[in-house]
This record gives sequence, C-alpha cells and structure tokens, in this order.
Amino acid sequence: MANFSKSSVPQFSVEVYQNEFLPEGGREVNAIVTVTSTGGGTVGGAVAAPHLFHAGGGPDAAVALMVDCSGSMDYPPTKMRGAREASAAAIDALRDGVHFAVIGGTHVATEIYPGAGRLAVADAGTREQAKQALRKLSAGGGTAIGTWLRLADRLLSTAEVGIRHGILLTDGRNEHESPEDLRATLDACAGRFTCDARGVGTDWEVKEVTGVASALLGTADIVADPAHLAADFTQMMETAMGKEVADVALRLWTPLGSEIKFVKQVAPTVEELTERRTETGPRAGDYPTGSWGDESRDYHVCVQVPQADLGQEMLAARVSLVIPQPDGSAQTLSQGLVRAVWTDDMAASTSINPQVAHYTGQAELAQVIQQGLDARKAGDADGATAKLGRAVQLAALSGNADTAKLLSKVVDVVDAAEGTVRLKAKVAEADEMTLETRSTKTVRVKK
Repeated sequence: MANFSKSSVPQFSVEVYQNEFLPEGGREVNAIVTVTSTGGGTVGGAVAAPHLFHAGGGPDAAVALMVDCSGSMDYPPTKMRGAREASAAAIDALRDGVHFAVIGGTHVATEIYPGAGRLAVADAGTREQAKQALRKLSAGGGTAIGTWLRLADRLLSTAEVGIRHGILLTDGRNEHESPEDLRATLDACAGRFTCDARGVGTDWEVKEVTGVASALLGTADIVADPAHLAADFTQMMETAMGKEVADVALRLWTPLGSEIKFVKQVAPTVEELTERRTETGPRAGDYPTGSWGDESRDYHVCVQVPQADLGQEMLAARVSLVIPQPDGSAQTLSQGLVRAVWTDDMAASTSINPQVAHYTGQAELAQVIQQGLDARKAGDADGATAKLGRAVQLAALSGNADTAKLLSKVVDVVDAAEGTVRLKAKVAEADEMTLETRSTKTVRVKK
C-alpha cells in the first residue's frame, strides 16, 4: 500500500532533447520532451486544495470498477469466476477513505455496490460488503460498453476528489450499441476520469478496448487466461492508488509564424495527442496527459518555424507542464524550451538527435505492426510479410526485446537485422491479439 504524507509535493521536471541546428531553408524542428514526476506519494501545498485529502493521507480518489456480466462470460465459467476474484483483489487494494463503486455491465449498466447512485468509502466493512455483492454476479445479456462508462462517469462525479479512475473488464465485442454511440460516450467522458481497459479471453475486439484506454488516457492489455486477472487487477489498482496529480496538461506556446505539426506521447506507449489540443490563449494550446504518480514519460514535439537567415536563432516553442485551474488560470509545474539555429555547418545540421531517432523508430514500429496485422487479416500475405518484417527490424534495432518476442510468435524470423521474415502458417489467436494490444509499448532510449 502506498505511503502518503500531506507535506510531500511531487516535483515535476521537463528536459528537452533536440538538435537545434537547421540547414539553410530548414523549417522543421523535432524535440523529445521528457517529463518526470518524483518525490510525490501525494500532492500538497499549491498543487492541490487541502480538501482533496482524506484522513488516511493521500490525495482523495474515486474508483469505478466495471465488470462485464454479459452471457459470454459463462463460456468458459472460469471467466466469470476470474472476474469476481479479480474485482475482489482490486477492492482489497483500495486505500482506506477512497470512494468506490462496482458496476455490472451488460447491454445496460447496473449498480452492484453500493447502489442508489452513490459511492461507498473504503474501509474494512465496505470492502467486505462489496466482495459479498460480487459473489452474486452472474452472466447474462449483451454488451454496451458506453452505458457502463456513462454510469461510471455519473457515479464518479458525485465525489469531490482529486483523482477519478475507472477499471473496465470485457470479454466480448460491443454489439449492443453503435460505434458512433461509444465514440460519443468517450468524447463525453474524456477529461472527466481516466480508465484502464482489459480484454479477457480472445473474443473481444482489440481496437474497441485500446480505443477506450486511449480516449480516457489509461492503459490497455489482454489477459488471455482468466487465472491471471487477479494479479493484473491488483497491480492496476495499486498504480491507480499511486496517482497524485490529475488533469496535468502539456502546454505549448509558439511565436508568431511557428506552428505545431504534431505532438505525441512516445514512452511508455505511443499515443497521438495532436488532435486533442485545447486552445488556451494567443498561440498557446494544451494537450492532456491525464494523472501522474512517480513516473517519467516522453513526448515527441514537431514544430514548423518560419524561414530565417544563416546565423539566426529563435525560440521555436516553449513547453510548460501545467494544471489548469477552474478560473481559467493555470499553475505551471515546470518548463523547457525548444530552439532553432540556422547554420551552414553540414555536420551540425544533418545529425539527428539520438532521442528523436529512437522514438521516430518506435512510433514507426507501432504503426507497421498494426498495418501488418491488418494486412494479414485481409489475406494480403505479401503486405503482411513486408510490414511485419520491418517491425522485426525496428524492434531489433531499438532493443525492444518484449515486442521482438511477441513478433516471433506471429512470424518466423530469418534475419532480424535485415527484416527478413516468413508468416507462420498457424498463429494462436491470443498471440496475435497480444501483439496488437501491446504494439504501442515502447522502450526508452538508452541514455
């Protein structure tokens, strides 16, 4: 269990890695921004209002557990049993004083515990009651994930807390609502709470589960064997309990004539943030990063600058980490600068910063895995071989051993350095789904 004290305030730092030198006529500046939060265990002082703490110490939090109870959870029965045990394990990992609720999900969402549109407050008694309620869960009905998320949002919004988090488990496809309905729900819930999503077994749709996690800035994964659910749920809940600051944004300011081409998180996973910008003033915009505990993440920022003469230098962008306040102001946690310098020194202007090169490769790796698996599903063996071969090459080049191992279950690797592979004739469905679900996981550049 995390140990919290009101006095410790997490310290945020921003480091910028880039080659600031541009050749004559050069206009594109790339930088990797490393954001690190340390020494927390809690939020205090100026970062969070004192009323967002409870007597137990840490920042106050509210968690909604959404458990799939559709008919397919009984095939095999180990799925429903695993879900009950996992939910009980997650409830055991709740810190005293945290608000929580359990939702049963079918084609409708049902309050399993505590009910009556409210949240329970975790202590020995409520944890035991919630586990008793879980024992009564049974499978039957369809799947409409959007209804589960909307109920979670409604319940979580009743608590005045700093951190709001959801954990969602499904085993099937979202067949009882349209993709448009789910998209509208995700848009409505974005920024209101974060959510981790898990698919159990192999009958669910990877893009649905990863789509939920991506929109709500959480993690996604496959738990192919229901026996592993409890360990996964415990770890997820412990991570959620370690979050200290919510709603942190990456604020980018650019001078006149400069514009942001893209912003993406590149570690620990690849997450496209470009379209999520919220304008926050003249030439400034915020990109959401969700909740933070003690951790470090990397972002790739690409800026287009106006042309300038040799020898000139300019500030291409100012990167700030901020917590937007209700009154429209923002508290700045840390800052970094992205620069541009025009030079006729060819060696300086053509060298690629190692961080930028590494993460450009990791982003491409995630993309070619996705394209390769899509081609394989579409029966395009040549396209799949080419893309997955490139993926093997990139994984080897960057030292991404976990992804290389997952790829080796889908293709036979002839020459990793060259990216020469053969598609396996038979691939276990769980192996293919694991590769797809974890395709966005990256390794950090070796400093």
